[in-house]
Amino acid sequence: GEKIPVTVLTGFLGAGKTTLLNYILTSNHGLKVAVIENEFGEVGIDDALVKQQYETSEEIFEMNNGCICCTVRGDLIRILNKILKRKTRLDAVLIETTGMADPAPVAQTFFMDEGIQARARLD
Repeated sequence: GEKIPVTVLTGFLGAGKTTLLNYILTSNHGLKVAVIENEFGEVGIDDALVKQQYETSEEIFEMNNGCICCTVRGDLIRILNKILKRKTRLDAVLIETTGMADPAPVAQTFFMDEGIQARARLD
């Protein structure tokens, strides 16, 4: 099949990432998007917001509009493979990098793992 486009979302605190993510996770836009919050060490405000809103400790949870949301600490490859192997076909994957100036390590993930390379492309 066709590879799923993956977008890496980066930006400073207050740049509007959370607003965009909340829109994707709650609106009826008809797309199945997996949102991955990739956090490096520090606890983001975003994390508290999502947890508080959806009261869950689950790694991957499905939203009412069919989108998926999950928070990752470090092990991006494992979670990406898990999401890409799901039966539900995704339209897109969005990886949000919290508190990280350089999204390069996230991009490198795609070139390191063959399973991900086979199923997804960096948008």
